[in-house]
Amino acid sequence: MVLNYINWNPAPEIFTIPGIDWPVRWYGLMWALAFIVSHFFMNRIFKAEKRSDKALDSLTLYIILGTVIGARLGHCLFYGPWFDETLQNGMVIEGYLSHPLNMLKVYEGGLASHGGAIGIIIAMVLFCRKHKESWLWLFDRLVVVVPIASMCIRLGNLINSEIIGKVTDVPWAFIFVQEDNLPRHPAQLYEAIFCFFLFILMYWLWKNKRNNVGPGFMFGLMCVLFFTERFLVEFLKENQVEFENGHILNQGQWLSIPFVLIGAFMIWRSFKLTPGVYKKEETVTPG
Repeated sequence: MVLNYINWNPAPEIFTIPGIDWPVRWYGLMWALAFIVSHFFMNRIFKAEKRSDKALDSLTLYIILGTVIGARLGHCLFYGPWFDETLQNGMVIEGYLSHPLNMLKVYEGGLASHGGAIGIIIAMVLFCRKHKESWLWLFDRLVVVVPIASMCIRLGNLINSEIIGKVTDVPWAFIFVQEDNLPRHPAQLYEAIFCFFLFILMYWLWKNKRNNVGPGFMFGLMCVLFFTERFLVEFLKENQVEFENGHILNQGQWLSIPFVLIGAFMIWRSFKLTPGVYKKEETVTPG
């Protein structure tokens, strides 16, 4: 039986700006869309809970910087290489610690979601210190938009034909023409679909149950669900870097485990707190 696999070969570039030969890429557009959609829903949250527009504008800047810097550093440090490596053919792959300025070359690609998550957490803590906001309140609100932003980014990965899945014979397999002619799991699409439904769940919880759950519950739940899915879907992906080959778990799975444990702890802790009440002692104050 001949299966009608999906041949996937979209151009990563939308168009090139005339005169300066600057390509506008779908991946960059999806990142921009992630921030725009996130800002839209965070604006609804801030207005519903009587937070100022000025605070939201400041938070947006913190999150953009935290996400991009964290994701880039995460890729450089988690996936490397750290130092120069010489291949058998004599070609030298420059390491990020040997050539630190290469870390700035975001346009060459290389962003890690776990690094982005760490960057967002650091950015939120800094924001709370400055604005004297409850960090639990902010964490419980920001996780509403994290899944929808992640969905946009994974769709960008799909358009780029990157982070591909393993070879399979499922009828919905994608043939990534830019990679090879083998049918593979569309792992990026799996994650995007999961993130969409996770966003629906988190938005529903915020809208209907935010005053019925303890502080930190929504943050913990998102961490458990999001990173458990990430851990499981990694079994369907090709390893991103060579050093992962032969390991029981890949880098993405090892990095997901701490987030799942933190999330489980935050859920457990939330049951000890008064539902919907973000106390003054939970506010991060300047040291």
